[in-house]
Amino acid sequence: MPLLVDGRRVRLPQSAGDLVRAHPLLEERARLLRGQSVQQVGPQGLLYVQQRELAVTSPKDGNGATCLTHCDGSDTKAEVPLIMNAIKSFPDHTQCGRLEAHLVGGFNDDRQLSQKLTHQLLSEFDRQEDDIHLVTLCVTELNDREENESHFPIIYGIAVNIKTAEIYRASFQDRGPEEELRAARALTGGPMISIYDAKTEQLRIGPYSWTPFPHVDFWLQQDDKQILENLSTSPLAEPPHFVEHIRSTLMFLKKHPSPANTLFPGNKALLYKKNEDGLWEKISSPGS
Repeated sequence: MPLLVDGRRVRLPQSAGDLVRAHPLLEERARLLRGQSVQQVGPQGLLYVQQRELAVTSPKDGNGATCLTHCDGSDTKAEVPLIMNAIKSFPDHTQCGRLEAHLVGGFNDDRQLSQKLTHQLLSEFDRQEDDIHLVTLCVTELNDREENESHFPIIYGIAVNIKTAEIYRASFQDRGPEEELRAARALTGGPMISIYDAKTEQLRIGPYSWTPFPHVDFWLQQDDKQILENLSTSPLAEPPHFVEHIRSTLMFLKKHPSPANTLFPGNKALLYKKNEDGLWEKISSPGS
C-alpha cells in the first residue's frame, strides 16, 4: 500500500524539497513548525526518547496512539517495520483511525547523510502494507539554515502532546532516566528497541550487553575538536551539550565494560514508573 499525502500517492524517489513543492500543504506545515519558538520541556510528565529508541503510548481515554522514535540511518529497513508493528500491536489501536507519519530532522550536511536517511525512511514507509498518511515533512533542506557558509539544522528537538497530538519544537534539560546507560547502548551499536510498556506505564531499560569500547582511554584524552571531528557525523552542527554528552558516555563505558555483571544483577531490567509528581521513580525489578 502506498505512502499518501492529502490522499494522493507519493511519487518516489524524489527529494524532500520536490515532495513539498508538489504538495503545498506539506510545505506550509513545515514552515509553521520551523517558525515556532522552542519550548523548554521539564521532566514532569516527560517520556524522553533517545537515539535508536522508540516508545508508544496513548492518552488515558485511549483516543489514538503515538509512537515517537529517533532514527539515525543505522538500519532503516529493519526499523520502519518495528515502528509499524509497535503502533499496530498497541492495545488501543483501532481500525477506524488512520496511520500518520511525521518526519522531522536532518539538514543539508556535507556528507548528504540526511538526504540518504530521508530517502530510506520514505521508501520503507512506502513499502509497508498499510496506507500511511505523510502529514509533516520538515527534513533535510526544509530544516536547514546557512551561516558563514556552514549548514545547521533549524529544529534540534521535538515533543508530542499525546492528548492533543500536537507536535512542537522543544529542548530538554532532563534526558533520563539512566541517560548515560541508554546512550552507551547506542554508542556501542545497539539496535532500535522499544523502551516503554504503556499497559504497566513502566519504562524498561535493559538488560543490555556490549563489548568493551575500543580505545576508550585514548578518546577520553582527546580535546573537544578531536571528539567532534571523529565521533560526530556533523561536527559543525552539533548542539552545545554534544561533547559533554560523548565524554560522559565514554566515561560510563570505561566504568562498565561488561554491563551484564555490574548494571543488571540477575540479568533483570531496570524499571521506572512516574510518581504522583510526574517524575520517574525506580521500582523493583521483576521477581526481586
